[in-house]
Amino acid sequence: MEENYELAKWLAGEMTEQELVVFQSNPEYATYVKIAEYSSQLKAPDFDTDLLYQNTIKHKKATPKVIPLYQNKWVRIAAVFVVFLGLTLFFRTTVTSTEIASNGTKTKFSLPDNSQIVLNSGSEINYKKWNWDNNRKLDLKGEAYFKVAHGKKFEVNTDLGTVTVLGTQFNVKARNHRFDVTCYEGRVKVVHNNQEVIITKGTSVTFNEDTFEKLSIKSTKPEWTSNQISFKKEKLQNILDEIQREYNCEISLNSKENEQLFTGTLPADDLKTALNIISSTYHLKISKFETNKITLEDF
Repeated sequence: MEENYELAKWLAGEMTEQELVVFQSNPEYATYVKIAEYSSQLKAPDFDTDLLYQNTIKHKKATPKVIPLYQNKWVRIAAVFVVFLGLTLFFRTTVTSTEIASNGTKTKFSLPDNSQIVLNSGSEINYKKWNWDNNRKLDLKGEAYFKVAHGKKFEVNTDLGTVTVLGTQFNVKARNHRFDVTCYEGRVKVVHNNQEVIITKGTSVTFNEDTFEKLSIKSTKPEWTSNQISFKKEKLQNILDEIQREYNCEISLNSKENEQLFTGTLPADDLKTALNIISSTYHLKISKFETNKITLEDF
């Protein structure tokens, strides 16, 4: 602060001889001299006082307008309303709707276009209601049966592949690296690992890791919607996982590894019968059978 004061006095020529001697001993003095020299060479533009006066009169500020208190009140209400609309739009466009069918239950619901969906046990669907007609997409974990309303493209995304349809009925199951899609009406495009296939009514496709199979079916809707669990060349552990979801129980398997594949139907409303069928097929016995805890082991 003191240095700035001394510099101002020097530029103004107000220093005493003694102060000037001290100031000239400052290491920055040479720099100050050069700045003063260059500054003196700068010429300010001509100053037209008449023009400045005319411009001042011309652009004279208007008398501030006092807004009555009641108007301020409505401005505040309008501001709150605008914020509310913004938040509403934000949540409508970003918040995802979720439908869940926990183990032992099935859930039926409708999409904004009245498409019907039935979720099988242990499954979940996520989608956005806003602008659904122009963005008919949803994410599926597990298994679901779709009756799609006629209209624009409908897309189902899973971790194992994507299904694209138009006004049709189909079933999608994506569990344990196995991807099954069955078409009951119309046409369905299935994409799995860059492999694309189109299936029509009465056709089912299965992607199981590196294998692909296409089959003909006779049923008109998924068996699980009628309390039947259908399997096509399925592994034992996957069968037991499905039983656990359907009956909301825990099954322990004490058995050596068995690669036999099972094709058939199990009841989804009679646990003891379902277990007896699996036990006889895989040469197992039920060593423990409680309400929610079951143990299967080798004979």
